[in-house]
Amino acid sequence: VARSSRLNHCLFPLVELKDTIIADCRKADIWKILILDPFTTKLVSSCCKMSDLMAEGITIVEDLYKSREPVPEMKAIYFMSPTSKCVDAFIADFKLKPKYKAAYVYFTDYCPDDLFNNMKLYCAKYIRVVKEINLSFLPYEAQVFTCDNPGAFRSIYSPHSQDKRRTLETMADQIVTLCATLGEYPGVRYKKESNMENTKALAELVDNKLSAHYELDEPGKKKEKTQAQVLIVERGFDPVSPILHELTYQAMAYDLIDIQNETYKYKSKDGSEKEALLNEDDMLWVKLRHRHIAEVTEQIPKLVKEISASKKQSLLSVLQKTVHLHLAEDCMNQYQKSVEKLCKAEQDLAVGSDVEGVKVKDPMRTLLPVLLHNHSTHDKIRAVLLYIFSLSGTTEENLNKLIQNVKIEHEREFILNWKELGVNIISPSLFSRKPSRRERPEETYNLSRWTPVIKDVMEDAVENKLDTKEWPHQSECPAAWNGSGAVSARQKQKTSTLDDRRGGARLIVFVIGGMCYSETRCAYQVSQAVKSCQVIIGEQSTPPATTPRSMADSSSGYCTIPINY
Repeated sequence: VARSSRLNHCLFPLVELKDTIIADCRKADIWKILILDPFTTKLVSSCCKMSDLMAEGITIVEDLYKSREPVPEMKAIYFMSPTSKCVDAFIADFKLKPKYKAAYVYFTDYCPDDLFNNMKLYCAKYIRVVKEINLSFLPYEAQVFTCDNPGAFRSIYSPHSQDKRRTLETMADQIVTLCATLGEYPGVRYKKESNMENTKALAELVDNKLSAHYELDEPGKKKEKTQAQVLIVERGFDPVSPILHELTYQAMAYDLIDIQNETYKYKSKDGSEKEALLNEDDMLWVKLRHRHIAEVTEQIPKLVKEISASKKQSLLSVLQKTVHLHLAEDCMNQYQKSVEKLCKAEQDLAVGSDVEGVKVKDPMRTLLPVLLHNHSTHDKIRAVLLYIFSLSGTTEENLNKLIQNVKIEHEREFILNWKELGVNIISPSLFSRKPSRRERPEETYNLSRWTPVIKDVMEDAVENKLDTKEWPHQSECPAAWNGSGAVSARQKQKTSTLDDRRGGARLIVFVIGGMCYSETRCAYQVSQAVKSCQVIIGEQSTPPATTPRSMADSSSGYCTIPINY
């Protein structure tokens, strides 16, 4: 049994799966069973339908961990993570009495030698293929990925955590497989924080693992750095963006509407329950998701009129427009019910000035009307946090008064635990300073004046303007790095997909602690504006869309932070 690895240049895993698993299926003219673990189930579901698999000769999809009936006349494809739990489950299928005729084994990442040797020891005569295909990350959108580890936030930031280092190691492995899948060997930089070490630790791990990966992949050959950079930041770098009520379509929908697993539920005109998936297959969603709700509500009625006027519209197109008519209406109803009155105060606290540009001298006067209004407790918590962030911390006496006002004496951790992310909450620091912001044209919408700090970082990075003291190099990218350089006449200038700009540079931003939808939007916006650089953004959890209604975990005594991921 020998193992091999492959590289591919597409963020979405469909091409990689077709070039490995599906290609091997075609070589043998026989129906096969596909066996997946929980992570690979999500991965395959993100890019394939059952009909796609059946067209390639895969007739059954099974769960690796569940009891399965033997089918000794069929070959089985195992697509799984290189963990002891997965390998033990695989060995159990063949050790005593083989469940299948043969096994084609595909790992999402490098399989440790001890696990690989165990497989050979017990199952060698049944294994036809073993490949490692560098797909241990989960693509969420065209330029967004996650590590699919909801427990990572607690592991990294809880003072009770026992597995922080192991979590960072796993995240580093996943970032490396992303780089390998894209064919990139990037330079690595991180945001230096005086009171946090996570970015430096992860940057060191990523850089070391990248070096080891390419040495293993091409023994004896030194792979040169490519035109790419990895930037690692922590959530505490910009605590404001995930707290604000965002008024762009995607961020607003996930914040105000109960959307689970990308599924939006609504009632049609006849009162029946309907469901719709909000993903890359919905082209209208892709077209509208980053636009302001004012533009969306203006455009959708026009699109509906087009449906009525045209008989050539496909059924799918009609259904998508109907879905978004309902979703936009739901968003506006929630906005008018409560959010509209919050937004001006939130923006003033975040930006530090009002619509006229007058500096907010007394943030408490801005906060007070929110606290006196009958807003929900969670909305008041968000406003209190923005108030504290605007002052870079407050006194313990003032904080206690705010907590009593909002009536969260028993849930005060919702606010206090931000200190675990390196955010100053109590006792304003005389030395704390807010990051300098880029000058921007006046925003069209008064209630959307805030720009996420990560957008400044992305723009500075592609223009090679990041301060090396604040953003140390763990490893240099090529001296010729030029993220915003002019595109040559020979290069394509499309901007829609990752493959369109292989000749340009790539910027990969990873946010420890999670990202919010306003930040994922920035990756697309900067990519569109700077046509020679593709910006990709990722985080450790999945998806970046939990509303700020986290609950305390009494078992650990650690309350997760109410963030609009």
